[in-house]
Amino acid sequence: MPVNGKRLGELMLKKIRGLMAFVSLLGLSLFLLNCGSSNSRPAGVLFVASQGASTVGTYAIDLGNGKLSQINTTASTCKTAPCGFPLSVVMDPTGVSVFVLNQGLFDLNNPANAVKPSIYGYTVGANGKLSEAGDLTAALDAFLPNDMARTMTRDATGNFLFVVTQGNQNDGFVVSPQLVIFGTQPGSTAVTLLSKKDLSRVPTSVAAGTGPSGLLLYVTSNQDLAGTNDNTLSEYSVDGSGIATEFTASRISTSSDPGAVLAVNLAPVGGAAGLFVYVTNVTTNNVDIFQVCTEVNANCTQPDVDIARMTLVGSPVSVGQDPVAITVDPTKNFLYVVNRNSNSVSGFRINQTTGGLTALSPATVSTGSNPVALTIHPNGEFVYVSNSGSDNISGFKVSTLNGALSTSATVTSAAQPAGLAAK
Repeated sequence: MPVNGKRLGELMLKKIRGLMAFVSLLGLSLFLLNCGSSNSRPAGVLFVASQGASTVGTYAIDLGNGKLSQINTTASTCKTAPCGFPLSVVMDPTGVSVFVLNQGLFDLNNPANAVKPSIYGYTVGANGKLSEAGDLTAALDAFLPNDMARTMTRDATGNFLFVVTQGNQNDGFVVSPQLVIFGTQPGSTAVTLLSKKDLSRVPTSVAAGTGPSGLLLYVTSNQDLAGTNDNTLSEYSVDGSGIATEFTASRISTSSDPGAVLAVNLAPVGGAAGLFVYVTNVTTNNVDIFQVCTEVNANCTQPDVDIARMTLVGSPVSVGQDPVAITVDPTKNFLYVVNRNSNSVSGFRINQTTGGLTALSPATVSTGSNPVALTIHPNGEFVYVSNSGSDNISGFKVSTLNGALSTSATVTSAAQPAGLAAK
């Protein structure tokens, strides 16, 4: 018995020492795991503007499943209220700076009380939280009193911010709509006013693309300055100094009231690059596809290329009711449309040669109530939709093989979420 008892004690001691070593190793592993992926340094981040709270909410993205966890909601879009609804959220290519466009306020009875549109800037910290740089346009005299901003976008390089305003024609109080172009630098919140251009039509959206001679800009309009329906897509060249020149001969009609526009540069395997412009139509519930003449071929002469002439590709493609937002995945193989009155997202595969759209399977997925905007994470694996009517964000997992969307997560947001951006 004494001999067996001694051996039993030795065995127990070895087991205890082994267990302690395992616990220490486990603790070290958890420590390293937490340091690399905790919310203090999120791998992915989503920024969402709230029109009800006039703030920008920040969410950490789990890049394994796309689920969201809130980091903060304290970044204000308006230090001295009121500023009008925050509309668009734009991030620079480095992911260091974020810009939010505020609509401004119109006051016909007392124009002195009107608030100009504004762009607020933010710096993104290592933990994903935003530090407010404030109104970047207050000292630039960039916008007109009683004007109302519509939307904002940037070019692929992050050197320009483009804003279109709808002006104001109420009761004879005329303010012309404008295209306002700012210079920016990736990684900085500083903006410089480069040019302002009066528009002859009331714009609804703006998108940037790249042509053979440089930057091209696309602006949709739904009426002229007299209030007559004028559903058109206009095209501009933008030089290095930020001056926009319209190709008036290239202006083309859309199917109906255009809601959003997207320019996509495609480069099919074994073929020449092509530029296609997609426009959502909110009253006919479809998408127009236009091809831009970027090279001489059977359909485009040299004069066509010189003015980047646009031609309609096929018939409009049906989507849900009131399509108001559109985006493309990083590979430019898949395109997604938000349908506000159908509470859904429509998905399509893009033909890399013709620009045509083929519905995915499933063709649509359900969102929350009154979706108004969407974004896709740069890894192409997650789509997020802001639901203004249900005060939440819908998240979807993207199949990188066929582009199909499957529900990933829904998270509550501040009131009336609108524009959003992901990094």
